[in-house]
Amino acid sequence: MIVVDTNILAYLYLPGDHAAAAEALLDTDSDWAAPLLWRSEFRNLLAGYFRRKALSFDQVLALQAEAESQMSGMEYEVDSRLVLELAKGSDCTAYDCEFVALASTLGTTLVTVDKKLLRAFPGVAQPLAGM
Repeated sequence: MIVVDTNILAYLYLPGDHAAAAEALLDTDSDWAAPLLWRSEFRNLLAGYFRRKALSFDQVLALQAEAESQMSGMEYEVDSRLVLELAKGSDCTAYDCEFVALASTLGTTLVTVDKKLLRAFPGVAQPLAGM
């Protein structure tokens, strides 16, 4: 099991430079976990694609449903105190620290492309291969 941040999910479902690496990660370990926050962040990304007319509303709905299916049963609430302690000790947002907190709680790694997270939490955060 690994924790993935919302960007990794976006790379899996949306075209881009890291799509192949996200697909390879899923092939290597398909047991992905994330804090519940991922849903809101992903919806926000999809809304941006819709507003820029890069995706239709039906496509946005289908991608959200597909991602939710992928993450079903692997979404977690995180401890607020831990999130705030991580944010206090770094320059990362509390949003980003939710992913670090979950990885720490589950005793696994966080896969991300976020350079701040990679610098601040090298013991927990690992880069997406091919970055």
